[in-house]
Amino acid sequence: MKLRINYNKRPLFRKYLNISVIVTVLSFIVLGLVLMFTVVQYFNVTKKSELDESASSVASFISENVRVSISPDGQITVSYDKSKYLEQSLELLAEEIDGDVFITDLSGEVVLCAQNSEYITNSTYISQDIINEIEHSRYYFSQTTLDDIYEDTMYVSAVPVYYSGSTIIGVVFVTSATSQINTFTEIMLRIFAISAIAALFISILAIALFSYNMVKPLQQMADAARKFGKGDFSIRVSESANDEIGDLAVAFNNMAESLESAENVRKSFVANVSHELKTPMTTIAGFIDGILDGTIPPENQNHYLSIVSDEVRRLSRLVQSMLDLSRIDSGELRLNYQQFDIMSTLLTILLTFEQEIEKRQIEIHGLDSMKPIMVYGDPDLIHQAIYNLVENAVKFTDRGGYIEFIVEDWAERTTFSIKNSGKGVDQKELSLIFERFYKTDKSRAEDKKGLGLGLYLVKTIVLLHGGEITVESEPSQYCQFTFFIPKRQVNNSKKQKSKE
Repeated sequence: MKLRINYNKRPLFRKYLNISVIVTVLSFIVLGLVLMFTVVQYFNVTKKSELDESASSVASFISENVRVSISPDGQITVSYDKSKYLEQSLELLAEEIDGDVFITDLSGEVVLCAQNSEYITNSTYISQDIINEIEHSRYYFSQTTLDDIYEDTMYVSAVPVYYSGSTIIGVVFVTSATSQINTFTEIMLRIFAISAIAALFISILAIALFSYNMVKPLQQMADAARKFGKGDFSIRVSESANDEIGDLAVAFNNMAESLESAENVRKSFVANVSHELKTPMTTIAGFIDGILDGTIPPENQNHYLSIVSDEVRRLSRLVQSMLDLSRIDSGELRLNYQQFDIMSTLLTILLTFEQEIEKRQIEIHGLDSMKPIMVYGDPDLIHQAIYNLVENAVKFTDRGGYIEFIVEDWAERTTFSIKNSGKGVDQKELSLIFERFYKTDKSRAEDKKGLGLGLYLVKTIVLLHGGEITVESEPSQYCQFTFFIPKRQVNNSKKQKSKE
């Protein structure tokens, strides 16, 4: 399967950067709109409060200083105090609010105004509709031109002037140009724009740097994956980031190590299997050819045919071991749990090696005091595990040495130990002894027919049962293997952890 890379696709760095910039710009736009809306609303509320307060103050002052006369027929005549003091006060107020202050009677005629406006004079008339609305609601505020009296829209606040606390005798208008808010808004927009551009520039730099640092390990992983496709598993990526990308890098490197290890195992597997198959097949072919062409005389043929038979059995064991490993690695192997006597299994296996034990004068210890011990597991697989351990012990026990068995029955587990005298195993090789196809240097010298799979199968079978196996050795003294099997059944889906 070829790995195809479409280089015409937009790089992830550019995609992430574009999206981040768009989101940032939109965020600034939304923030600017909200800010402008808030500022305008605040300005309007502040201006309204200011104009309302000014209008109320003027109306209160006028009410206290107005002169009113009532004719016998009920006609009200109002005389306003047009003193210099009042005019100056109104003019100062008009300058302060940058607008106009004027008073009208109930007909809408301006009777008194500050000299700050070119639009309002004593001959100006305010719309009767506005006067009636003020009389009715006792208050008025709007942004208006006062029926085109002003050329531009103005803030207008108006309140009635009362006589004797209840009779409306006139209206006070206080106006201010709305251009102030436009000027204020323009200044705020300019300040915000400058700040936003600076912040956006800094944000883009930060986002670009972050995006690059985020995408860089991903690009390294992509490059490494392409090299993996070509068979180079030596590439590793940086694990410096302390985040999800860092976790991904760690997982990627672990995967690379697993792939490299698997590739090494595959190469070792091919080399070992090739070697293990080639040797017996060469021997078989050589002896068969010798018999057929007459090189081996008839009186010696039975001897060499027995060697051929041994080599055939060796090939059969190799093929069976490979089939067992294949079933275990593929997860096809299912344990057939049963209650059985492990001591009976051990005795049966020892009978198989009886001739070899007697031939090498090996003493067997630990069987005298043993009683039947029932265990829960797959009888065939446990038989295979113990067989491999006994075979290994018989093979490497020194002549006249001993093999000791210790089987202990506990509440939650059954422990099986086999200890043999001899040269033992070097401490440096103890951690490797359970690897498939591994054979110690001493083993290669003394066990030329070994496959290097026996102990690996033992460990695999024990792990399938949920147990553990350990090895101890003292060079030139002894070697001891110990494994335990739990009394409870192990979930079959978890048994496959035996795979190295």
